[in-house]
Amino acid sequence: MGGAVSAGEDNDELIDNLKEAQYIRSDLVEHAFRAIDRADYYLEEFRDSAYKDLAWRHGNIHLSAPCIYSEVMEALDLQPGLSFLNLGSGTGYLSTMVGLILGPFGVNHGVELHEDVIEYAYQKLDFFIKTNYSFDRFEFCEPSFVVGNCLEIAPESRQYDRVYCGAGVQREHEEYMKKLLKVGGILVLPLEEKLTKITRTGYNTWETRKIIAVSFAPLVLPKHRENGKPRAVSLPAMFEVRSLQDLARISIRHILKKSGSGSLPLPQRTGLKLRNHLKQKREHRDTPLLTNSYLFMSRLIPGPMDNNNNQSSTDNEDEDEDCRRVCEQLEEKEENERRNECSVLVIETPVNLLRERILSLPLPEPLKMYLLYYREK
Repeated sequence: MGGAVSAGEDNDELIDNLKEAQYIRSDLVEHAFRAIDRADYYLEEFRDSAYKDLAWRHGNIHLSAPCIYSEVMEALDLQPGLSFLNLGSGTGYLSTMVGLILGPFGVNHGVELHEDVIEYAYQKLDFFIKTNYSFDRFEFCEPSFVVGNCLEIAPESRQYDRVYCGAGVQREHEEYMKKLLKVGGILVLPLEEKLTKITRTGYNTWETRKIIAVSFAPLVLPKHRENGKPRAVSLPAMFEVRSLQDLARISIRHILKKSGSGSLPLPQRTGLKLRNHLKQKREHRDTPLLTNSYLFMSRLIPGPMDNNNNQSSTDNEDEDEDCRRVCEQLEEKEENERRNECSVLVIETPVNLLRERILSLPLPEPLKMYLLYYREK
């Protein structure tokens, strides 16, 4: 499934294409997508395919197409502090993007069938926390993953504000999925070949909206155990008591982000303005009226006349010479602009303001590293 938008040369260009095609419609979702490079969740030998709008699978590792994740993120209507359950959490790519929106006081849980995929997801999560500059721009809700079949979740488990299922669901499992949702909550799932948004409007009332046609692998049914009893999957605790040390770190980082010149800038498309600017310059340059403006005006303003009301030939020659000179200057200017457009754009590495502020605090080095989450850069 996928192929709805053109491939990008990098993560930013992929997001530009998703925005242009109206798959990404809100700033909140755009910032989350730009903050995490999709290629970081691919195996190294497959990174060249990361910016295509296509699903990818290698063994048990799987990523849905970017257009699908875009629709899911928009449909979930995420807000800080909500609880989220990802059924079939896979590489953790979606859960990490969701965590950027939920903030430090949200809940971010995932259930994944394959233990090796959970190990892979935690490796990618650790890489993001320790190396990605965006980690310091957001208030992050770190996801927790458990191994198990999502159709075997313990019945006493608490309900969630937002639930997403990343595998095809048949009608017989629809009610099971709905029970995982709080009143007022949103469930997004592929239901009978349609990506579907279900909102729980009351204890026994629901609103359903079909989003787009999709093709997902179906849910894996639980295996029968020898004793005949189902194996209950225990989800992580919904609300854990945070240590005072952890709460202090969250508070200090939040204050430092807001201090000085204000909150830290969220990820933006660095090359978009440049691309649009060059496009406008080319359009401006290629406009015949502007290119020949001097010639046009010279014919509107008459030169001096002789006694017979005729314009002198000397003036005509001077005018032609001026026109030639102006045209040569325009051509030279255009050639310089073309050279500049083809030159390599050097972008300075952004300064991590939060890191700079933490390192400047009069604190012992171990405390500074704790505030930095022991990040490498």
